[in-house]
Amino acid sequence: MQNSLYHALWFSLLASCTGNNNKPILAQSETHPLGFHVEFDSSLNSPRRSPPRTDDSLIMTAAGNTDFFIEPGGAYEKSDAPLLLKRVDNRRPFTFVAELRPEHHVKYDAGMIFIFVDLKHWFKFAFEADENMNPRLVTVRTAGVSDDNNHEVFRDSTVYLKISSDTKSIGFYYSADGMKWNLVRVFKNDYPLSLYLGIGTQSPAGTGNKTVFYGAMLTDSAVRDFRSGI
Repeated sequence: MQNSLYHALWFSLLASCTGNNNKPILAQSETHPLGFHVEFDSSLNSPRRSPPRTDDSLIMTAAGNTDFFIEPGGAYEKSDAPLLLKRVDNRRPFTFVAELRPEHHVKYDAGMIFIFVDLKHWFKFAFEADENMNPRLVTVRTAGVSDDNNHEVFRDSTVYLKISSDTKSIGFYYSADGMKWNLVRVFKNDYPLSLYLGIGTQSPAGTGNKTVFYGAMLTDSAVRDFRSGI
């Protein structure tokens, strides 16, 4: 496990997300096209990323027993799931969106987006299989130790996840179509002036998994309404 950030090759794709044959077939009006508009400039834990399956997807692979979690009681601490990261100026507003489809073989398999500061301070927003194998939105905020919050069950195989900040507040949202958003949580932005945003995949209880990312986009503006996410 590598526990320090290192500079990786710049990765950039610019494409539509409507052409992948592995996604659910939906009418054009039901989805919001989301290509790759992010140049990930750093990484953690040597992420293995496959060439795009088509011209609009990135596949990330996790080995077995990989996770990001620090149990409050201290019995369990792991920070070895692979991440691709982008450094951002937290003094400026931002909105980070990714469209993803993780494999859910066993409990806790997940694809995720991330706020990362260091190995003791980070925030995971995951589309994860719970203990009963329900696909669920999960958030884990870590400041020395982790909380663990299970949110709504989400039955679609593909989800849009969004993090948005106006420099004072941060909101987490999910969507089935990239247009109508559902609030997961809003909290104070008390992170340092510089942080990382990113994508990742994990398999804490399994032998490995992969997550297909159909797009990621970073913009320099915040949502207008932190309740609706738009």
